[in-house]
Amino acid sequence: MLNTCNRVEIYGVAAQAEAVARLQAALCALNQMDARVFEQIRLELHDRPAIQHLFEVAAGIDSQMVGETEILGQVKDAYAAAQTRGTTGPVLNRVFQKTFQAAKHVRTHTAIGEGQISVASVAVDLALKIFGDLRRCRVLVLGAGDIGEKTARAFKSREAGEMAVTSRHLQHAEELAGAFAARAIPFDQVAGALPDYDIAVCSMAAPGVVVTRAMAAQAMRRRATRPLFFIDLAMPRNIDPGVAALPNVFLYNLDDLAKIAEENLALRQAEMDRVRALLAGKAEALWRQIEPRMGGNHTEG
Repeated sequence: MLNTCNRVEIYGVAAQAEAVARLQAALCALNQMDARVFEQIRLELHDRPAIQHLFEVAAGIDSQMVGETEILGQVKDAYAAAQTRGTTGPVLNRVFQKTFQAAKHVRTHTAIGEGQISVASVAVDLALKIFGDLRRCRVLVLGAGDIGEKTARAFKSREAGEMAVTSRHLQHAEELAGAFAARAIPFDQVAGALPDYDIAVCSMAAPGVVVTRAMAAQAMRRRATRPLFFIDLAMPRNIDPGVAALPNVFLYNLDDLAKIAEENLALRQAEMDRVRALLAGKAEALWRQIEPRMGGNHTEG
C-alpha cells in the first residue's frame, strides 16, 4: 500500500478478479465513501500495465513534479512495510525489486532528474528569491514528519539562519530539532513565537487550518516592515489563504510550487517520451518472465 500526499495505491496479486471488488468494497466501507463516487476516481490496472505504472511512479514521471526523488523513497518504504507485515510473495518481491532497478536506471541514463524540483527545494528557492541571503533568516518548521525533515534539511543546506521546529507532539519536534541544531517549540506557543520568524513552513498532518489570518496579522504588527513568508506544504491546507491579503505577507502552497517548478521542467519534459518508452520495455520484459509462473494470477494496481 503506497500512501503519499496525493495518491493512495494498492498493489497485489490475486487469483480471481472478485478479489478486487472485495477490496474496493472494504476500502469504501473503511472510508465511509459511496462506491459510485469511488468508481469515478479510481484507477485499476492489471498485469503488464500495472507493472509499467509502478515503474513510472517510482521514476517520478507520474508525479505532480516530474522527476521528483521523494516518491522513490516512499515506494521503498511502502514495500519494506509490506515485507515486515509478511504481505509480499515471490511476484510482488520481484516486481518491486525490478522497480527500484528501473528507477535507478532512468535517473542514471536520462535527464529526467536534471534540475532539483522537489517540494523542499522549490520552497527554499522561493525563499532565496524573496530574501536573497538566507543566513539572516529565521525559519519555523511546523510539522516534524518526512516533509518537515526534508524542508529543514533543504534550508540548512542553503545556510539558513536560526531554525525552530514545532509539532503537536513535542517529543517529535525535539527529535527533529536535535538533528539540525534547532530549537523545539511547543505547539501551543506557535502564535506567540511566529513574529520572531521570517519563514514559516507548514507540513502538519492536521485536518484543517493551523495558522489563521488573525495569527498572521498579530505577528505582522510586531514585525514592522519585515516580510513574513509562509509555505504551505500540507494537504489539506494548513494555512488560512486569507493571510496572503495581509501587507508584506507572502503565501505559497503546493499548487503554487508546482507552477513555479514548471520553469525547471523543460528538459525533463523533453525526456518524458524517452523515459516512458524505456520503462515500457522493461515492464514488458518483466511481465514475460512473470506471466508463465502466475498460473492465472494477476497483478493488480
